[in-house]
Amino acid sequence: MDFQSFDFGPLGTQLSGKVVLKGTLTGSKVLHSRMAKYDAVIDTGAGDSFTDIYGLKRLAIMLYTRRVAQSAGVPVILSPQTIGPFNSALGRLAARHTLKRAETVFVRDSTSLDYARKLGYEPDCLSTDVVFALPQPDSTGSKSADIALNVSGLLWSTDAHGSRFRYQELTRDIIGKLIAANRSITLMPHVIDNPSLDNDMTPVKDLVSEFGDQVEVFVPAGLDEVRAFVADCQVVIGARMHACLNALSVGTPAIPLAYSRKFAPLLADIGWAHTIDLKEEHVAERVVKLLDLSGLQAEAARVKESAEYRLQIAVSHLATQARI
Repeated sequence: MDFQSFDFGPLGTQLSGKVVLKGTLTGSKVLHSRMAKYDAVIDTGAGDSFTDIYGLKRLAIMLYTRRVAQSAGVPVILSPQTIGPFNSALGRLAARHTLKRAETVFVRDSTSLDYARKLGYEPDCLSTDVVFALPQPDSTGSKSADIALNVSGLLWSTDAHGSRFRYQELTRDIIGKLIAANRSITLMPHVIDNPSLDNDMTPVKDLVSEFGDQVEVFVPAGLDEVRAFVADCQVVIGARMHACLNALSVGTPAIPLAYSRKFAPLLADIGWAHTIDLKEEHVAERVVKLLDLSGLQAEAARVKESAEYRLQIAVSHLATQARI
Protein backbone atom coordinates (compact mmCIF):
# COMPACT_ATOMS: atom_id res chain seq x y z
CA MET A 1 0.00 0.00 0.00
CA ASP A 2 1.31 3.44 -0.95
CA PHE A 3 0.33 6.81 0.49
CA GLN A 4 0.14 9.98 -1.59
CA SER A 5 -0.78 13.46 -0.37
CA PHE A 6 -0.82 16.73 -2.25
CA ASP A 7 3.00 16.79 -2.01
CA PHE A 8 5.44 14.58 -3.92
CA GLY A 9 4.89 10.87 -3.32
CA PRO A 10 4.88 7.45 -4.97
CA LEU A 11 3.03 8.82 -8.00
CA GLY A 12 6.21 10.75 -8.77
CA THR A 13 4.56 14.15 -8.74
CA GLN A 14 2.71 16.65 -6.65
CA LEU A 15 -1.05 16.72 -6.87
CA SER A 16 -1.27 20.40 -7.63
CA GLY A 17 -3.13 22.91 -9.75
CA LYS A 18 -0.29 22.82 -12.27
CA VAL A 19 -0.62 19.05 -12.67
CA VAL A 20 -4.37 19.41 -13.24
CA LEU A 21 -3.89 22.21 -15.77
CA LYS A 22 -1.14 20.39 -17.67
CA GLY A 23 -3.06 17.10 -17.76
CA THR A 24 -6.25 18.82 -18.90
CA LEU A 25 -4.63 20.94 -21.62
CA THR A 26 -2.16 18.39 -23.00
CA GLY A 27 -3.99 15.12 -22.36
CA SER A 28 -0.88 13.80 -20.62
CA LYS A 29 -1.17 10.11 -19.65
CA VAL A 30 1.76 10.07 -17.21
CA LEU A 31 -0.39 10.15 -14.08
CA HIS A 32 -2.84 7.75 -15.75
CA SER A 33 -0.14 5.13 -16.31
CA ARG A 34 1.19 5.44 -12.77
CA MET A 35 -2.24 5.02 -11.23
CA ALA A 36 -3.05 2.04 -13.47
CA LYS A 37 -0.69 -0.20 -11.49
CA TYR A 38 -2.92 -0.05 -8.40
CA ASP A 39 -5.86 -2.31 -7.58
CA ALA A 40 -7.79 0.54 -5.96
CA VAL A 41 -7.53 4.15 -4.86
CA ILE A 42 -8.83 4.95 -1.39
CA ASP A 43 -9.36 8.70 -1.38
CA THR A 44 -9.69 10.41 2.02
CA GLY A 45 -10.58 13.81 0.57
CA ALA A 46 -8.25 15.12 3.31
CA GLY A 47 -11.15 14.35 5.62
CA ASP A 48 -13.01 17.57 4.95
CA SER A 49 -11.86 18.94 1.58
CA PHE A 50 -14.61 17.49 -0.65
CA THR A 51 -16.29 20.89 -0.72
CA ASP A 52 -15.88 24.21 -2.49
CA ILE A 53 -15.57 26.32 0.69
CA TYR A 54 -11.77 26.09 0.39
CA GLY A 55 -11.83 27.23 -3.23
CA LEU A 56 -12.39 25.53 -6.56
CA LYS A 57 -8.67 24.86 -7.08
CA ARG A 58 -8.43 22.41 -4.18
CA LEU A 59 -11.65 20.74 -5.29
CA ALA A 60 -10.41 20.51 -8.89
CA ILE A 61 -7.26 18.66 -7.78
CA MET A 62 -9.30 15.98 -6.02
CA LEU A 63 -11.80 15.65 -8.85
CA TYR A 64 -9.04 15.36 -11.42
CA THR A 65 -7.08 12.65 -9.60
CA ARG A 66 -10.25 10.63 -9.05
CA ARG A 67 -11.16 10.94 -12.72
CA VAL A 68 -7.67 9.86 -13.83
CA ALA A 69 -7.83 6.77 -11.60
CA GLN A 70 -11.25 5.82 -12.95
CA SER A 71 -10.15 6.34 -16.56
CA ALA A 72 -7.28 3.92 -15.83
CA GLY A 73 -9.81 1.31 -14.73
CA VAL A 74 -8.96 1.66 -11.05
CA PRO A 75 -11.94 1.71 -8.65
CA VAL A 76 -12.08 4.81 -6.44
CA ILE A 77 -13.30 4.42 -2.87
CA LEU A 78 -14.16 7.56 -0.92
CA SER A 79 -13.14 6.75 2.64
CA PRO A 80 -15.09 8.36 5.51
CA GLN A 81 -15.17 12.11 4.88
CA THR A 82 -17.36 15.17 4.93
CA ILE A 83 -19.49 15.66 1.84
CA GLY A 84 -20.00 19.33 1.01
CA PRO A 85 -21.18 21.91 1.34
CA PHE A 86 -21.04 22.99 -2.30
CA ASN A 87 -22.05 26.62 -2.65
CA SER A 88 -21.57 26.83 -6.41
CA ALA A 89 -23.60 25.18 -9.16
CA LEU A 90 -20.35 23.89 -10.68
CA GLY A 91 -19.33 22.37 -7.37
CA ARG A 92 -22.66 20.59 -6.94
CA LEU A 93 -22.55 19.26 -10.50
CA ALA A 94 -19.02 17.92 -10.03
CA ALA A 95 -19.93 16.40 -6.67
CA ARG A 96 -22.89 14.49 -8.12
CA HIS A 97 -20.70 13.15 -10.92
CA THR A 98 -17.94 12.07 -8.52
CA LEU A 99 -20.31 10.36 -6.10
CA LYS A 100 -22.07 8.41 -8.84
CA ARG A 101 -18.81 7.20 -10.38
CA ALA A 102 -17.18 6.14 -7.11
CA GLU A 103 -16.98 2.43 -6.34
CA THR A 104 -17.92 3.00 -2.70
CA VAL A 105 -18.71 6.12 -0.67
CA PHE A 106 -18.32 6.35 3.10
CA VAL A 107 -19.40 9.47 4.96
CA ARG A 108 -18.14 10.45 8.37
CA ASP A 109 -21.21 12.24 9.74
CA SER A 110 -24.98 12.22 9.45
CA THR A 111 -25.14 15.72 7.94
CA SER A 112 -22.92 14.54 5.08
CA LEU A 113 -25.20 11.54 4.66
CA ASP A 114 -28.22 13.83 4.27
CA TYR A 115 -26.30 16.19 1.99
CA ALA A 116 -25.24 13.36 -0.34
CA ARG A 117 -28.86 12.25 -0.52
CA LYS A 118 -29.89 15.77 -1.53
CA LEU A 119 -27.34 15.50 -4.35
CA GLY A 120 -29.13 12.35 -5.48
CA TYR A 121 -26.71 9.76 -4.11
CA GLU A 122 -27.13 7.17 -1.35
CA PRO A 123 -23.81 6.59 0.45
CA ASP A 124 -22.78 3.02 1.19
CA CYS A 125 -21.99 3.50 4.85
CA LEU A 126 -22.12 6.07 7.68
CA SER A 127 -18.92 5.93 9.72
CA THR A 128 -16.56 8.45 11.32
CA ASP A 129 -13.12 9.99 10.77
CA VAL A 130 -10.23 7.66 9.93
CA VAL A 131 -8.07 9.23 12.66
CA PHE A 132 -9.69 6.72 15.04
CA ALA A 133 -7.94 3.90 13.13
CA LEU A 134 -4.45 5.25 13.88
CA PRO A 135 -2.30 3.34 16.38
CA GLN A 136 -2.28 4.60 19.94
CA PRO A 137 0.86 6.48 20.98
CA ASP A 138 3.02 5.52 23.91
CA SER A 139 2.18 7.60 26.97
CA THR A 140 4.57 8.71 29.65
CA GLY A 141 1.82 8.21 32.21
CA SER A 142 2.13 11.77 33.48
CA LYS A 143 0.51 14.79 31.89
CA SER A 144 3.13 16.73 29.92
CA ALA A 145 0.92 19.79 29.55
CA ASP A 146 -2.20 21.23 31.03
CA ILE A 147 -3.95 22.84 28.06
CA ALA A 148 -2.79 22.54 24.45
CA LEU A 149 -4.18 25.45 22.44
CA ASN A 150 -4.19 25.15 18.67
CA VAL A 151 -4.60 28.50 16.89
CA SER A 152 -5.48 28.25 13.20
CA GLY A 153 -3.33 30.25 10.81
CA LEU A 154 -6.15 30.06 8.27
CA LEU A 155 -8.54 31.90 10.58
CA TRP A 156 -5.84 34.18 12.02
CA SER A 157 -4.55 35.48 8.67
CA THR A 158 -7.55 35.39 6.30
CA ASP A 159 -11.24 36.28 6.25
CA ALA A 160 -12.16 33.16 4.26
CA HIS A 161 -14.22 31.74 7.14
CA GLY A 162 -15.11 34.85 9.13
CA SER A 163 -13.42 38.00 10.37
CA ARG A 164 -9.78 37.34 11.23
CA PHE A 165 -9.82 40.29 13.62
CA ARG A 166 -12.69 38.78 15.59
CA TYR A 167 -10.90 35.41 15.71
CA GLN A 168 -7.71 37.10 16.90
CA GLU A 169 -9.64 38.94 19.62
CA LEU A 170 -11.39 35.74 20.70
CA THR A 171 -8.08 33.87 20.89
CA ARG A 172 -6.48 36.55 23.06
CA ASP A 173 -9.58 36.58 25.25
CA ILE A 174 -9.39 32.80 25.71
CA ILE A 175 -5.72 32.96 26.64
CA GLY A 176 -6.32 35.83 29.04
CA LYS A 177 -9.15 34.05 30.82
CA LEU A 178 -7.19 30.80 31.02
CA ILE A 179 -4.25 32.65 32.59
CA ALA A 180 -6.63 34.30 35.05
CA ALA A 181 -7.95 30.83 35.93
CA ASN A 182 -4.37 29.69 36.66
CA ARG A 183 -4.29 27.26 33.75
CA SER A 184 -1.04 26.47 31.97
CA ILE A 185 -1.18 27.02 28.19
CA THR A 186 0.95 25.41 25.50
CA LEU A 187 0.48 26.72 21.97
CA MET A 188 0.45 23.80 19.52
CA PRO A 189 0.62 24.53 15.77
CA HIS A 190 -0.96 21.83 13.61
CA VAL A 191 -0.29 23.12 10.09
CA ILE A 192 3.30 24.28 9.62
CA ASP A 193 6.22 24.39 7.19
CA ASN A 194 4.55 26.17 4.31
CA PRO A 195 4.79 29.70 2.88
CA SER A 196 1.03 30.28 2.63
CA LEU A 197 -1.22 32.21 4.98
CA ASP A 198 -2.56 28.84 6.15
CA ASN A 199 0.31 28.36 8.60
CA ASP A 200 -0.24 28.04 12.35
CA MET A 201 3.27 29.29 13.14
CA THR A 202 2.16 32.82 12.23
CA PRO A 203 -0.28 33.19 15.14
CA VAL A 204 2.05 31.25 17.45
CA LYS A 205 4.81 33.81 16.88
CA ASP A 206 2.39 36.71 17.29
CA LEU A 207 1.01 35.33 20.55
CA VAL A 208 4.43 34.54 22.01
CA SER A 209 5.40 38.13 21.24
CA GLU A 210 2.33 39.35 23.12
CA PHE A 211 2.14 36.94 26.06
CA GLY A 212 5.82 36.04 26.50
CA ASP A 213 6.55 33.38 29.11
CA GLN A 214 2.88 33.17 30.06
CA VAL A 215 2.54 30.64 27.25
CA GLU A 216 4.71 27.74 26.17
CA VAL A 217 5.11 26.35 22.65
CA PHE A 218 5.25 22.82 21.33
CA VAL A 219 6.14 22.47 17.64
CA PRO A 220 5.70 18.83 16.54
CA ALA A 221 7.99 17.26 13.96
CA GLY A 222 5.20 15.05 12.65
CA LEU A 223 1.94 13.29 13.33
CA ASP A 224 3.41 10.78 15.78
CA GLU A 225 4.75 13.59 17.96
CA VAL A 226 1.42 15.40 17.88
CA ARG A 227 -0.45 12.32 19.04
CA ALA A 228 2.05 11.46 21.76
CA PHE A 229 1.92 15.02 23.06
CA VAL A 230 -1.86 15.41 23.13
CA ALA A 231 -2.19 11.99 24.78
CA ASP A 232 -0.38 13.50 27.75
CA CYS A 233 -2.38 16.74 27.90
CA GLN A 234 -5.35 17.48 30.12
CA VAL A 235 -7.37 19.19 27.38
CA VAL A 236 -6.91 20.32 23.77
CA ILE A 237 -8.64 23.48 22.56
CA GLY A 238 -8.50 24.12 18.84
CA ALA A 239 -10.00 25.51 15.66
CA ARG A 240 -8.28 22.85 13.58
CA MET A 241 -10.66 19.93 13.23
CA HIS A 242 -7.89 17.34 13.19
CA ALA A 243 -6.12 18.81 16.21
CA CYS A 244 -9.29 18.04 18.15
CA LEU A 245 -9.86 14.67 16.50
CA ASN A 246 -6.30 13.59 17.25
CA ALA A 247 -6.97 14.42 20.89
CA LEU A 248 -10.25 12.52 21.12
CA SER A 249 -8.77 9.54 19.26
CA VAL A 250 -6.20 9.10 22.04
CA GLY A 251 -8.75 9.69 24.81
CA THR A 252 -7.94 13.33 25.58
CA PRO A 253 -10.88 15.76 25.92
CA ALA A 254 -11.08 18.42 23.23
CA ILE A 255 -12.96 21.69 22.91
CA PRO A 256 -13.39 22.34 19.19
CA LEU A 257 -13.88 25.96 18.11
CA ALA A 258 -15.96 25.43 14.99
CA TYR A 259 -15.77 27.74 11.98
CA SER A 260 -17.87 25.53 9.66
CA ARG A 261 -20.59 22.90 9.76
CA LYS A 262 -18.07 20.06 9.48
CA PHE A 263 -17.40 20.02 13.24
CA ALA A 264 -20.62 19.55 15.18
CA PRO A 265 -22.30 16.73 13.19
CA LEU A 266 -19.28 14.43 13.27
CA LEU A 267 -18.63 15.01 16.95
CA ALA A 268 -22.29 14.74 17.92
CA ASP A 269 -22.55 11.44 16.04
CA ILE A 270 -19.87 9.89 18.25
CA GLY A 271 -21.33 11.40 21.41
CA TRP A 272 -19.16 14.47 21.98
CA ALA A 273 -21.33 17.52 22.71
CA HIS A 274 -18.71 20.12 23.58
CA THR A 275 -18.23 21.93 20.27
CA ILE A 276 -18.39 25.74 20.43
CA ASP A 277 -19.41 27.70 17.34
CA LEU A 278 -17.04 30.63 16.80
CA LYS A 279 -19.96 32.72 15.52
CA GLU A 280 -21.70 32.54 18.90
CA GLU A 281 -21.26 34.96 21.80
CA HIS A 282 -19.15 34.57 24.94
CA VAL A 283 -16.82 31.99 23.43
CA ALA A 284 -14.01 32.47 25.95
CA GLU A 285 -16.37 32.25 28.92
CA ARG A 286 -17.88 29.04 27.54
CA VAL A 287 -14.42 27.52 27.08
CA VAL A 288 -13.48 28.18 30.70
CA LYS A 289 -16.83 26.86 31.91
CA LEU A 290 -16.36 23.60 29.99
CA LEU A 291 -12.98 23.09 31.60
CA ASP A 292 -14.69 22.98 34.99
CA LEU A 293 -16.93 20.06 34.01
CA SER A 294 -16.23 16.86 35.89
CA GLY A 295 -15.90 13.57 34.06
CA LEU A 296 -14.46 14.94 30.80
CA GLN A 297 -11.73 12.30 30.74
CA ALA A 298 -14.19 9.44 31.18
CA GLU A 299 -16.49 10.96 28.56
CA ALA A 300 -13.60 11.26 26.08
CA ALA A 301 -12.75 7.58 26.65
CA ARG A 302 -16.35 6.56 25.88
CA VAL A 303 -16.39 8.69 22.73
CA LYS A 304 -13.15 7.10 21.57
CA GLU A 305 -14.72 3.64 21.90
CA SER A 306 -17.86 4.75 20.07
CA ALA A 307 -15.85 6.18 17.19
CA GLU A 308 -13.65 3.11 16.87
CA TYR A 309 -16.76 0.93 16.64
CA ARG A 310 -18.30 3.16 13.94
CA LEU A 311 -15.10 3.03 11.94
CA GLN A 312 -14.93 -0.74 12.22
CA ILE A 313 -18.32 -0.88 10.49
CA ALA A 314 -16.75 0.79 7.46
CA VAL A 315 -13.76 -1.57 7.55
CA SER A 316 -16.09 -4.58 7.64
CA HIS A 317 -18.11 -3.19 4.77
CA LEU A 318 -14.96 -2.64 2.72
CA ALA A 319 -13.75 -6.17 3.41
CA THR A 320 -16.88 -7.63 1.85
CA GLN A 321 -16.16 -6.07 -1.54
CA ALA A 322 -14.77 -8.71 -3.84
CA ARG A 323 -12.92 -6.24 -6.06
CA ILE A 324 -10.74 -4.92 -3.25
